[in-house]
Formats: sequence, structure tokens, C-alpha cells
Amino acid sequence: MSRDVGDPRLSELVEGIVRIAGGELDTRIKASAARDELDAVIAGFNLMAEELMVAQGELESRVKTRTAMLMDAYRKMELMALTDPLTQLRNRSALETALETSLAETEFGGAPALLLLDLDSFKGINDTLGHSAGDAVLKIVAERLRGCVRKADTVARLGGDEFAVVLQDTSVARAQRVARRIITALAQPVTVDDKELSVGASVGIATPRPDDSALDLMLYADTAMYSAKRDPSGSVVVFNPVMLSVRQMHSALAAELRQAIERNQLLLHHQPIVELATGALIGVEALVRWQHPLRGLLMPDEFIELAEEIGAMTDLTAWVLRTALAQVHQWRETLELDPRFTMRVNISATQLQRPELLDDVRHILATEDISASALVLELTESALVAGNEWDAYSFTGLRQLGVGLAVDDFGTGYSSISYLRTLPVDAVKLDRSLIGSPGDSAAQRPFIAAILQLVSACKLTATFEGVETREQAALLTDLGCESAQGYYFSRPVPAEQINADLLAQLGGTPWLVSDPVLSRQP
Repeated sequence: MSRDVGDPRLSELVEGIVRIAGGELDTRIKASAARDELDAVIAGFNLMAEELMVAQGELESRVKTRTAMLMDAYRKMELMALTDPLTQLRNRSALETALETSLAETEFGGAPALLLLDLDSFKGINDTLGHSAGDAVLKIVAERLRGCVRKADTVARLGGDEFAVVLQDTSVARAQRVARRIITALAQPVTVDDKELSVGASVGIATPRPDDSALDLMLYADTAMYSAKRDPSGSVVVFNPVMLSVRQMHSALAAELRQAIERNQLLLHHQPIVELATGALIGVEALVRWQHPLRGLLMPDEFIELAEEIGAMTDLTAWVLRTALAQVHQWRETLELDPRFTMRVNISATQLQRPELLDDVRHILATEDISASALVLELTESALVAGNEWDAYSFTGLRQLGVGLAVDDFGTGYSSISYLRTLPVDAVKLDRSLIGSPGDSAAQRPFIAAILQLVSACKLTATFEGVETREQAALLTDLGCESAQGYYFSRPVPAEQINADLLAQLGGTPWLVSDPVLSRQP
């Protein structure tokens, strides 16, 4: 192909190639009227440019589609990373982010408020109905929480049965109103698997102080929430800085409690249980005390719940059983105990759920050389009524072993006396509230008589707690109650005060004579 080097089409072709190489794929060269070989090259160039432009368009479309898919996947992954999979609420990480954002924006608007809430009795639902029922309850709770707040607010599940709400641009007064609205919403019955359940909650509220971080606010709200759980008078508590000091003391006490057993700081006091017809000492209830080196003698209500919280109840229960049964062995060597004498020990619901409990009891009985019939374990109504398969295992095993079982504080729970027929127990300890205040004995007589008749019809023995006066003791004796305990007979006392003198005083049945004289132990 011989062409004049001055042909302008050659220059256009070179320039077109340069432009195509530079990415200008819409470059085209106009063909001449010559229709020669060079025009054929130009036509090929234009066709190539067209194909390149189509290919680039398709590539850009695929890249755009793939980018959109990647962005969608990223958003889903981000949402998954910030969402609780069960309830579809925000999770802890998302809550902390929302809280940090709200705190950063405080200088431009109102301050946020953080509400932390923990469900009451949720563990019982899981234990009795299973985790699927528990999950269903959590989903219902999540929906109810969403219905209590604005769209701008953040609702999160922190884990387990603990939830949180961040209220934007609010006040303490509004936060309290929202908290009460939540309490009301959660108080409505929940139906799961055709069973109607009750779900309550305790709510802690915190608002930020200058320079507070998200973690600070969560600590405040958490402290207020646990204060609400411990305070029976209210389920909504607003954080007060004093609560931090109380919590720090609580934490310090928890650390000391772990060491109390090793350092021999625990001791038992024993409250006599008296056969009313004869005055015979037929048992004692073992009540644990903590002789704290700085705080003095601490009662059970000051540390038992703490022991549950820190997981020390297993060691504490084992110590009480060992010490109590060793004391029975010692008394039998020094006192003329009634053959029916039993040591009564309280046991918690959490201990009943331990499959090792039966082996522990069997081992301690063997070690102390005490027959199983000399031990009675006292359980609360709630522990018996809300029992699960492990409870049933413990009940069956303990009864087969020969250990006695008794319902403690009966009359304070939610079961009826007729329900006693279904419980795996031998005896009932009737709560002091059923006998009324001192001086009310005559008015209470028909009521007490009916209770005792019903207990007897269930083929159970009855012990009345909280007997404080001669009149109460005489009334119960007259009505045929088998036994009683209370300050009238003796306060809980150290082991050395369960002695021959006390047995003689009780054996005189002063509540059955006209001029009772009974030396009460200090």
C-alpha cells in the first residue's frame, strides 16, 4: 500500500490510536470518499473502538453490580455485628456506639438517659419450661420494649435477660416515666406454649455528668439496677453516687466471704424446736452466722444472697451440713437427746439443682456417723413449686436416703395447702404471719385450727414458727400442733447453750401451767 506520507488520514489515525490508548473510547475517524485500503484500516479502527466501548460498558455494569452486592453484604454483616440475633434488637456493641454518639452530641442538645433492666424470675422460666420458652419470652419482651420508646431511641439486648434503652434528648423525669411504662408493659402476662407466665423487671436509670463516658454511664445504670433488684419497695431506681460506695463495699464483702470459710469466720446458732405436748427438744434449726473481723456478727440476710451471686453457696452449704451434723454427734455424747431429735438445715433452690448434692449429703452423713433420719432439709415453697428435673432427682434421692424434707415459711408463697399433697415432703413449717401478732391468739384460733386440720389431712406434721408468747404456745398445744419454735422458747443460740438446763426448762412445759417461768436465752 503506497500512500503519500502527507495524507491527513494517517495523522488522524495516529491521533485516534493515541486517544483510544488514553481511554477516549468514543473516538471515531471519518472515512474519506477514496474508499481505498487506508479507509479500510480506518473502518477497522472504528469497529475496534466501538467494541472496546461496549466491552467497557459491560465491565462497568458488572463492576457496579458487584460493588452493590459487596456493599449490601457489608451492610448486612455490619447489621449482624450490631444486632442481637434472637430479638433483632441492637447488641452491646451497638448500644455503646449509640451512647458515645449521644454523649458527644450533648453540647448541641439535651442529654441522653440510659435505662438498664434485668428480668425477674427469668431463670425459673428457663429451668422449668426450657430454653425455647425462655427465648420466646425474650422476643416478646423485645417487642414490648420497642413499643415503649420513640424511633429515635435505641433498644438493645446486652445478653441473657438484660436489656438497655438509650433515650435521646431527655430528662430524669421522662426517663422515670418511660421506665414505669416498661414495668407496666412487662407486667402483662406472657403466653408461651399455652402457659401464662409473669415477667417482671428491675430498672436502673442513669444520666451523664460532665466528662462521663459511655462506660461510666453503663456502670451507673448497672449499679442503680442492682439497687432496684435488692429493694423490694420499688423496681425503678435512679442512680445516686452514694450507690457506688455501697457497690464497692458489696464487692469487698464478696471477696471476704470467699475466704470466710477457710478462716473459720462462720459459725452456727441453733434455735430449738419443741414438742408442744411434752416440752421435749425434738430438733434445732441450724442458722449460719458470719463473725466478720471488722463488721461484727452478720446475719444470713446480709450475706446469703451475696453467696448466691458469687457462686459460694455450694461451699457454704457443705460447711453448714458438716458443722451441723458434727454438732449432733457431739450433743449425743454429752446430752440425753430425744431419739426423734433432728437437725434442720435450710437449702436453696440452686443447691437442689446440683446433681452432686445427693452424693455430698451421703458423704457427710457417713463421715459424721449420723443416720439420714436425723437430718431434715428445709426448702422454700418457691423452690418446691418451681422444681425441675434436677430438683426431682434430688427429692427422690434424698427421700430414698432417709433424709427428711420440709416446706419452710409455708404461707408466704403462692401455693395452697391442698397443693401440699403433691409435694415430696414430710413436714410443714408454718410461717409466723399465720399466727398473727401477740395478743391476737383468740381471734386467730378458728383460722389456725383450719390450717392445722388441712395439714393433718395431707398426712404431714406441722411446726409453727415465730411463737413469741405463752398464749400462742398454749393455743397451738390446745389445737394439736405437734411442735413450734420461736423466741418464747429460745432465741437462736450458740451450740454450748443447747444444754441440760435448757432441756429441763423446756421439759417443764411452762406454757401449760398458770404461772410460766421460762429462762429465755439472750
